Amino acid sequence: MIRPASSTVPAIRIRSVGDAAVRGEGEYVLYWMTAFRRARYNFALQHAVEWARELDRPLVIFEGLRVGYRWASDRLHQFVFDGMRDNAAAFAEHRVTYYPWFEREVGEGRGLLEAWARRAAIVITDDYPCFFLPRMIAAAGATLDTRLEAVDGNGLLPLHAVDKVYKRAVDMRRFIQKHVLTHLEDVPLADPLVDVDLPVLDRVPTDIADRWPAASPDSLDDPATLAALPIDHEVPTVSYRGGSRAAAEQLETFLDRRLDRYLDDRLDYEERASSELSPWLHYGHLSAHEVFGRIIERERWQPADTAERVRGQREGWWGMSEVSEAFLDELVTWRELSFNTSARLADYDSYDSLPEWAKATLAEHADDPREHLYDLETFERADTHDEVWNLAQIELRKSGRIHNYLRMLWGKKILHWSSSPREAFAIMVELNNKWAVDGRDPNSYGGIAWVLGRYDRPWGPERPIFGKVRYMTSEATRRKMKLRGLLR
Repeated sequence: MIRPASSTVPAIRIRSVGDAAVRGEGEYVLYWMTAFRRARYNFALQHAVEWARELDRPLVIFEGLRVGYRWASDRLHQFVFDGMRDNAAAFAEHRVTYYPWFEREVGEGRGLLEAWARRAAIVITDDYPCFFLPRMIAAAGATLDTRLEAVDGNGLLPLHAVDKVYKRAVDMRRFIQKHVLTHLEDVPLADPLVDVDLPVLDRVPTDIADRWPAASPDSLDDPATLAALPIDHEVPTVSYRGGSRAAAEQLETFLDRRLDRYLDDRLDYEERASSELSPWLHYGHLSAHEVFGRIIERERWQPADTAERVRGQREGWWGMSEVSEAFLDELVTWRELSFNTSARLADYDSYDSLPEWAKATLAEHADDPREHLYDLETFERADTHDEVWNLAQIELRKSGRIHNYLRMLWGKKILHWSSSPREAFAIMVELNNKWAVDGRDPNSYGGIAWVLGRYDRPWGPERPIFGKVRYMTSEATRRKMKLRGLLR
């Protein structure tokens, strides 16, 4: 691995894609921003800055957005546009060239990355293990004649620090407790561009500026921009904004008003004590490192506070307050578990990747009679007989997210009322990825697969349709979540 002499990014987080060499005659270092769409706490940006300093070259940050991917919609595009707007403001304060660009028709961006890379000494990009991004990065590595390096900034653990697929949360938790402190010695810089004096690119190459003009801040905020794109306009924007500024506000809201109530009120649908940070984490507008850093700052935590004995325990190992440990189990254990699956299991997004015991028990009960049977369109309209389930789907359609506990029931009942387990999986993927702002994410696929047995164990008694897969009821959910007033 060739690295800048002053590199501070852990080598385990960097991988070469393809076999091209660094070009010493290149005009600039190119950071191709694809997943970690932020200026702060970003290992990939930090690595690009270090290469620019090593080579004494300008840094170009290219953030693009296609229209030809599955589920492209007003909702998803506007969230990315919001992030581009914030990034433009953040990068304007530094000696870099930021180039936001979005397709206006399918295929319009073909050749743009190659045009940028042709003049680059090296290309740095984000290493994200889900949706179409791994295929896109691999294709770029096979095409570009400039060195391409992908940098992992997904979580507290590097993706390649875990050398197998973990099947249970307790096993992942045990691995984290054994190894995470080592990786917390190397955290991304809060602002990798602070006090960095780089040469500045004289001008954007004419062939790029003329054929693919950069997006203006006004166009990113103009509803007419979305209306003119060939994307799904039936999935509208949500009431909250994307971008790093909105992410920071949501994090402050959680820390100041919700975290202390996290254990007592997180099942209260109306009080909302959960963090609701997942949309910004998904789009890379917020870093898990920053969230973790704010928690340990609040707790005045030191690595020496951790328990000596590692047992994979859910509580007590970090040596923090009960509420912070409960939240970290979601942010660290469950999130890292889903990323581990996406990175290590090639068919993580297919029904066939489920545990053998789960597929076997579901197959045994696939032909069980269903009292209620709905198709995708009925589910999508929230037109079932069950008002609790309908509430979850309405929330998903309106706000682009579902309360975490209600999301579990949402999936279980899709299994209950679909013609087969395989169809249930497909319906969950379609509804989640189309309507959820945080869909198309390792956590999304992990949650959907959990409904059908992943990360779980066989449960008794054996039930119709579910077999030995964990069962949930709307009645119990109604009681646990205090939904009565909202339903009324």
